[in-house]
Amino acid sequence: MLHMKKILMAVFSLSLLVSALNAQTQTDTTNTFSYPERTALPKPYHPEENAQKKLNELIIQAKTSHKNIFIQCGGNWCGWCLRFNYFVHNQAELATILDKNYLYYHLNYSPENKNEAVFSKYVTKGKQYGYPFFIILSEKGELLCVQESGILETGNGYNPDKVKQFLLKWVPVKRS
Repeated sequence: MLHMKKILMAVFSLSLLVSALNAQTQTDTTNTFSYPERTALPKPYHPEENAQKKLNELIIQAKTSHKNIFIQCGGNWCGWCLRFNYFVHNQAELATILDKNYLYYHLNYSPENKNEAVFSKYVTKGKQYGYPFFIILSEKGELLCVQESGILETGNGYNPDKVKQFLLKWVPVKRS
């Protein structure tokens, strides 16, 4: 009887250990959205573009349209950058929030054009972000937020509710 209790305790302890290890190493691999192959995703970044000139134009446009500026930082080399762009344009509710409240710009970072002068205006020197990350400017061009995208992810993609909450948090205050 004592021998049987020891065996049962050993089996029970082993099963707890396996469960604990499994819980620690298990990752969320669910997909919240179906993405095309990376090569089929639109390439929204333009390394040849003068980013400062484009942002100056957007700030002028933002003042008259009373929209904030949503800057997605990254490059066409970045799979997560391409996925985010595709995701927000192919989720009707997110696309509507963006269209009504933001001017959307893709700020390129690549070997061809690192846009260091532009990034230095909005990102703290020495601070490193994973790509994509987002910069939100007010309609006056004032920095409101710099946000990493990792908190918006779930599994192998982006979480619609998290992205929606992020976008809604920074919509411009509408004047009556």
